Amino acid sequence: MEDKKQSGFLKGLLIGIVATCLIAGFLWIGVNSDITLFDGTNFSSDKNKQEQVDSVSAQVSSKLKYLEDLIEEQYLFDYEDEDLEAGIYKGFLSALNDPYTSYYTEEEYKALMESSAGEYSGIGVVVSQNVETGVVTLVEPYEDGPGYKAGILPNDILFAVEGEEVTGQDINSIVSKIKGPDGTVVNITVYRSSEDKYIDMAITREKIEVKTVESKMLDNNIGYILVSEFDSVTYDQYVEAITNLKEQGMEGLIVDLRNNPGGNLDIVVKMADEMLPEGKIVYTKDKHGKGSEWLSDADRIYDKPLVVLVNENSASASEIFAAAIQDYQVGTLVGTTTFGKGIVQVIKDLKDGTAIKMTVSRYYTPKGECIHGIGVTPDVEVELPEELKNKLDISQEEDTQLQKGIEVLKEQMK
Repeated sequence: MEDKKQSGFLKGLLIGIVATCLIAGFLWIGVNSDITLFDGTNFSSDKNKQEQVDSVSAQVSSKLKYLEDLIEEQYLFDYEDEDLEAGIYKGFLSALNDPYTSYYTEEEYKALMESSAGEYSGIGVVVSQNVETGVVTLVEPYEDGPGYKAGILPNDILFAVEGEEVTGQDINSIVSKIKGPDGTVVNITVYRSSEDKYIDMAITREKIEVKTVESKMLDNNIGYILVSEFDSVTYDQYVEAITNLKEQGMEGLIVDLRNNPGGNLDIVVKMADEMLPEGKIVYTKDKHGKGSEWLSDADRIYDKPLVVLVNENSASASEIFAAAIQDYQVGTLVGTTTFGKGIVQVIKDLKDGTAIKMTVSRYYTPKGECIHGIGVTPDVEVELPEELKNKLDISQEEDTQLQKGIEVLKEQMK
């Protein structure tokens, strides 16, 4: 029989118990203080409710102590104290049944911060997760990145990382498993629906310097800008792209947000500000009806004919940009209805290297619409042929959505 790990567990577990009870009390108070606004009850002075909180905390402590004793006495395999403690926090938050709320270990939090900074070591693939099924899609590999060279195709399903099935896990935790030191290998399994088969891939990680904006000039002086994500580097890249295209004589612009999963709220607001007249870009409301709003000023770097391409994988920040363009009628949306993520998360640093991501508010378009679970419907609906959705290199002539965008833009430019 393998030796069972004995040292340190009780201490770590009790730390978890205390933290869990504190958090439980906080959440309980948060819920009931909301009710206070309607029934006039002073929760802080209600002795009975406080006793209920204390009772729940005691029950949690007692049950966890019982589980600790069982593990110490009977559990066969080795374990790590920190894994059990992290499991308490992860399980606590997962009980909210919100796919966007989760706990990050120190390693996971570090990986999250690296990816949002625009540089990391990994396989260079844009990922998206279906909220209802938990299925993770490799939406698009970066050209010439490790995933691209290994043979990943757009819309491959990520089934497993290092032999562990990842469906239903937190998307950022999955990403942290894929990332790692430059030059190391990560083993993944993808499911390719077009071939109905699972494919194992061993991919060598490389340093990925994320270029989130690509641009070029099309015929008829039409500028084209592809925005793949809204990271910290994206705003500067976007402004540079518009400036360069204007210097080349751009008379109309297509902004391609297809397969863009979103990103940083402040970044997309800055980008939208460059396209919109003075007014409201987006606003949020939390559970108490309080919120914030982000405004555009009258100083625009682009005010000519505009088309924005969207599809079912355009989510979150992409939808903020697209909805604002549509509400102010400064451009035309072309493509298919967007993903429908109209809620906002914040990252709370817990000051010990760990963090939580938590849903805190809904966001609303300038006209007051919340698109969560609905999406943004384009002005001109155009499907991409099914056979092209898993194709890496789609020519401009094959791309029905781009062609329709060009057609609409040329009409506006007349």
